Amino acid sequence: MSHGPSDDDNKSTPHVSHASHGTMMVPAFRIFALSMVALCFSYLVSNYLNFWWNWPGPATAFSAAGDMRAWIQVLVYLAPIAAVALQVQRTPDRALHEDSEMLSDITAYFIRAMFWAVMLVGLADMMVSFLRVEGMLESVVGKQLASDLGRPAFRGNAVHFPLIGLSLVIAFFTRTLGFTWLALLIVAAEIQIVIARFIFSYEQAFMADLVRFWYGALFLFASAYTLIQEGHVRVDILYTGFTERGKAWTNTLGSTFLGIPLCWVILGTGMWGKSNTITGPLLSFEVTQSGYGLYVKYLLAGFLLVFAVSMLIEFTSYLLRNAAVLLHEPDYHPDLEEHAKI
Repeated sequence: MSHGPSDDDNKSTPHVSHASHGTMMVPAFRIFALSMVALCFSYLVSNYLNFWWNWPGPATAFSAAGDMRAWIQVLVYLAPIAAVALQVQRTPDRALHEDSEMLSDITAYFIRAMFWAVMLVGLADMMVSFLRVEGMLESVVGKQLASDLGRPAFRGNAVHFPLIGLSLVIAFFTRTLGFTWLALLIVAAEIQIVIARFIFSYEQAFMADLVRFWYGALFLFASAYTLIQEGHVRVDILYTGFTERGKAWTNTLGSTFLGIPLCWVILGTGMWGKSNTITGPLLSFEVTQSGYGLYVKYLLAGFLLVFAVSMLIEFTSYLLRNAAVLLHEPDYHPDLEEHAKI
């Protein structure tokens, strides 16, 4: 005797449909998030070609007098997106939380490298400025090099950028330097100002510049790390009462429509032209009016770039992390997840 479908079979049908729908959404989330990161770096590369090498820009590729370099810049945007789509297609079984962990690791490495950079650049530039203001630089490095170190562009290219490159290498092999140490350095720099001023009646512009340099780095670089650790202060009047899925919806929508667009606004307004907030100081190696202070004011503008890039990468990671909760990814337990440490 044949029987119709049981009640249990009917109840299982929506579950199958929901699982299928979730499986279809995973590639869409991955392509969107990874494309945002790819486009961010494409934008930076294209702007570097535009403003530092005077390339025409991708928009001119479709003009009557199209330059081959413009078509290369078009490929700078299109190739990474195509690579992302191909990678997602080739790894259909990769979970959202795996991509989220990968992006968080990238953010952690990037921020760790920038902390090494500001520490090394700050100490090196302080030493150069001290020797220069005390008239000892020429006897240490020679007349020609001492004169060259008085030019912001030379000091940036010869001192700052190599130290930033070294920081990228150091950050790859170690995780020992963190925010606690930078905060301690800021306190030490402030204490030496107090001691030098009130005990020895000695004060120079580079001493206060160093505090501002490290202080700006601490707050702007720590934002992405704090997001990794779920440490940002929320308006918890409603959020604390949400279910796990309610919190995931809030974080997913907030990352998509508030967090990621904010980072693009910073990048767009700061780097759209040669005279914009970020691009202008970086191009001119801008320094303070005090000739014997630190030559790092242009790097302070670069801090905004570091903030926007690191937060954009981490917002995409945050988006995928919460999307994994919404799609009920197997073997993913957000409460037990160990996030990247710096």
